[in-house]
Amino acid sequence: MPKNKTTYQLLPFLHPELIEAGCDEAGRGCLAGPVVAAAVILPKDYQNPLLNDSKKLNEKTRNQLRYEIERDALSFGIGIVDHHEIDRINILNASFLAMHRAIAQLSQVPEHLLIDGNRFNKYENLDHTCVIKGDGKFLSIAAASIIAKTKRDEIMDELHMEFPHFNWKKNKGYPTKEHRNAIIQHGDSPYHRQSFTLIPNEQLKLF
Repeated sequence: MPKNKTTYQLLPFLHPELIEAGCDEAGRGCLAGPVVAAAVILPKDYQNPLLNDSKKLNEKTRNQLRYEIERDALSFGIGIVDHHEIDRINILNASFLAMHRAIAQLSQVPEHLLIDGNRFNKYENLDHTCVIKGDGKFLSIAAASIIAKTKRDEIMDELHMEFPHFNWKKNKGYPTKEHRNAIIQHGDSPYHRQSFTLIPNEQLKLF
């Protein structure tokens, strides 16, 4: 595999002597749908010239990488927390719960967790390190971000078939102007998060 700048910008691990799993979530800022997390354990010598923060990649590249990561990873897990649970426990706790569920799905037990972000609720007896913007710093977190993002996009594409007027196939449930205008025109759906501000007051005044 040819050398590539992207690959060597990302670190393979924080503790080379330990089995590390990278963890990330997708959908935290959305108005509708679940929050989805992934945990990934990569081989120590893993390289992929395309692997990067999922937000910096186009959809085609993310989908290609998802296939490659799931094929090459020593283990990966996916955790999902739906909109009802988000409303009940709040989005921060839901994000932690989704990561816990993803870690629980790993077939290989990690010895250390690399968590994207600055906060995390400890999982069982595993040590963890929070890394701000970790999906642009560590390969395993970047891999987790891609699996979480593509899985959540897949879910939102399916929900789009039920409620096409929200255009979730395009906005994936994020608070775009188009999405919020559709809520004003059609009302919310059974998949919207009621604990979120679906329509800001200033936008309501325009209608």
